[in-house]
Amino acid sequence: MIRKHALVPVLSLAAALTLACKGDDAGDSSASESAGTDAGSTGSTSSASSGASESAGSSGSTGGGGSSGGESESATSGGSTTGEPLEPFSFFVTSLESIQLLSGSEQGFGGDLRYGEEGMGAGLRGADKICAEIAEMSMPGASVKEWRAFLSAASGEDGEVVHAKDRIGEGPWYDRLGRLVAMNKTDLLTERPTGMDPTIIDDFPNEWGVPNHQPDPNMPEVDNHDTLTGTNAKGELYAATATCLDWTSNKGDLASEGRPRVGHSWPRYGMGGMMPPQMGDGSMANWMSSLDEAGCAPGINLIEMGPPIPGEVTVGSGGGYGGIYCFALTP
Repeated sequence: MIRKHALVPVLSLAAALTLACKGDDAGDSSASESAGTDAGSTGSTSSASSGASESAGSSGSTGGGGSSGGESESATSGGSTTGEPLEPFSFFVTSLESIQLLSGSEQGFGGDLRYGEEGMGAGLRGADKICAEIAEMSMPGASVKEWRAFLSAASGEDGEVVHAKDRIGEGPWYDRLGRLVAMNKTDLLTERPTGMDPTIIDDFPNEWGVPNHQPDPNMPEVDNHDTLTGTNAKGELYAATATCLDWTSNKGDLASEGRPRVGHSWPRYGMGGMMPPQMGDGSMANWMSSLDEAGCAPGINLIEMGPPIPGEVTVGSGGGYGGIYCFALTP
């Protein structure tokens, strides 16, 4: 079987709006005008994630990265762009469409998340910007909450080690539909977050509140759980070689970049002989630290093929597309 490394079709407008509006009772009101970016679709039947907006927030960026226009408006109003208090929304897994849209590539960012940022700590700042723009796409005004990517780095802006757990605030955190992710950091930093809403604990949702494992309910589940973290099972830096040069490089050169550490947005159970030979400190169910991906190059794989293939040095080799976890500093 050939692995798919191509743009996959997004949901239809009707399907995306239906999924995005499932949380209406919880106050969900921001279904986008368009369900995604069908451009470049190759007809793959492996499915896609949910309804990313046709426009990347109000910035329209396709890779250079600028702060979302909605962020500045929200900051002046102290809430949403209309001045109304925002709904609880402080966690998501970046969807495939949003990664493709903001990167300007069918293959995504890979391990280079600078998104127009430069200098020390550029990878982390760029990833934070990606989170904020995607949040703004889903809920206008949400970027004002200050979003942080759950990423560790060997060297931040001050040259010191950065642990993902120290970047994301103290909680509580909620998904796009207001479901509890964790009340505090102690509950969050467990194999699967303690006290997490049972409907999402084994399938973390994307920015639309849609399950990542089966983003299209009319299609089969997809193998897309490998999520970039560079982090161990305690929420701290896994290794200096586990961050794609602090999220600034995507060449796929193992000698210089190493192999990024990933967690599982949905757990892998019952793999038997398909389990990777070395999982480090994590487990196949750990959302922060499950295994070392094959490399830092851009790439997408949504077809179940087992653990990462050593010679296929992409962030998606083991089942994924280089997605990241995003947390807001306020609920």
